[in-house]
Amino acid sequence: MRQNLSLFRFEVRRRFGSQGRTMPATANTLFKTRVFQGVATAFVVLALAGCTTTKDRMTTGSVPTLTKPVETMNEAELRSSTERVGQAYEKNPRDAANGVNYANLLRMQGRDAQALAVMQQVAISNPTDRIVLAAYGKAQAAAGQLQQALDTIGRAQTPDRPDWKLASAEGAILDQLGRSAEARQRYREALDIQPGEASILSNLGMSYVLTGDLRTAETYMRQAAGQPTADSRVRQNLALVVGLQGRFPEAEKIARGELSQQQADANVAYLRSMLSQQNSWQKLAAKDSGTTPTSTN
Repeated sequence: MRQNLSLFRFEVRRRFGSQGRTMPATANTLFKTRVFQGVATAFVVLALAGCTTTKDRMTTGSVPTLTKPVETMNEAELRSSTERVGQAYEKNPRDAANGVNYANLLRMQGRDAQALAVMQQVAISNPTDRIVLAAYGKAQAAAGQLQQALDTIGRAQTPDRPDWKLASAEGAILDQLGRSAEARQRYREALDIQPGEASILSNLGMSYVLTGDLRTAETYMRQAAGQPTADSRVRQNLALVVGLQGRFPEAEKIARGELSQQQADANVAYLRSMLSQQNSWQKLAAKDSGTTPTSTN
């Protein structure tokens, strides 16, 4: 249950209070500060989720393999895998596969500083490996080092063999830096390489969430959710965007569609709490402008 909720919280943390309306300057400035503090570790969840799979060419017989993607592990699986892979990393900190897996496991538990330290060491030993550079960029972004992350992922990308995951990851980081036009261009470049990819469409939708255009965001989210590659995170993002527009029963139906009762209850409760905070932002904006806020619940 923890993992679905943690991913959902990652996405929710970057939401804002106004449904596409312009806030007064004072409330808007305060709001943007809060949003981008929360977004620092959030936006790479989908963008980089597939960038560092280590069950392919990096895996050797001496490397502990992961039974499933780290994004789908529950708390017990994360703990046991972290202990096992961590021991292998300590024996050989230069091994790329061990290092990438270990850093991903640490990051999924919120241990961002440790994950970054691991990837710094691995990147020193593997300075030209694209998978290592992508994972290093992910760790930097999770630790709030956004410009460094953008530079690192840029080094991993090559013009002759462009990687859609890296292009989408660049877009996610640019969004966190407030460079939405550039971010959306990267997403569209990623879609040219991988048409219809759900994670790219979802990130593009989230880009419009960050600038307050929830209707456009929902359009891309629905496209993403309808793709064969869509996973739970994509559909939970759709639920979030629908809920932010005040259509909570519809959002709850989407959120409950594929989760267990316990998982769905936890996500819905968290969404309700965030929408309550959304109303608080509206009240702040209304107080600043002398208007009456509109309820979204």
